[in-house]
Amino acid sequence: MLGLIVTGHGHFASGLTSSLELIAGDLQNYRAVDFEASDSVEDLEKKLNKAMDELKECQGILVCSDLAGGSPFKTAVMCGYPRGNVEIIAGSNLPMLIEVNMGRQFVEELEMLTNMAINTGKDQVMRYEFKPVEQEEPTEGI
Repeated sequence: MLGLIVTGHGHFASGLTSSLELIAGDLQNYRAVDFEASDSVEDLEKKLNKAMDELKECQGILVCSDLAGGSPFKTAVMCGYPRGNVEIIAGSNLPMLIEVNMGRQFVEELEMLTNMAINTGKDQVMRYEFKPVEQEEPTEGI
C-alpha cells in the first residue's frame, strides 16, 4: 500500500484528518503533520522525517500540503525527494483526500495516485450558480 501524509500550516493537517476519519473510518498508513505557530522549520523537518520513517515500508508516499511554496511544502520536498519514493503536491482539499485514501486500496503506482489527487482536487473546486425555477404558465382548457 502507498503511504499518505497530510501537512500544512496551523491545524490544517489534523483538521482535514478529522474530517477524513469521520467519512472514511480508520486510516491506514496515514500521518498528519501540523506546522504549528510554536514550531520552527527544524521542528517541522523532524516531524516530517518521523512520519516518512514510520511509512518507510510503504511502496511510496504521497505528501499532500496546503500551499505551494509554503514551509510545509518546501520542507516536505527537502525531506522527501532524497528518499526517491515520495511525491509532494500542494493545494490539498478534502475531496482529494477522500479519493486518494480510497484509491490507495487498488492503486499501487505512486505517480498514478498523485495524478488522481491532482485531478480530483481540481474537479472539486466549483462555483454554485443559482438558477431560478421557471414557473409554467397555466393553460386553460384543452
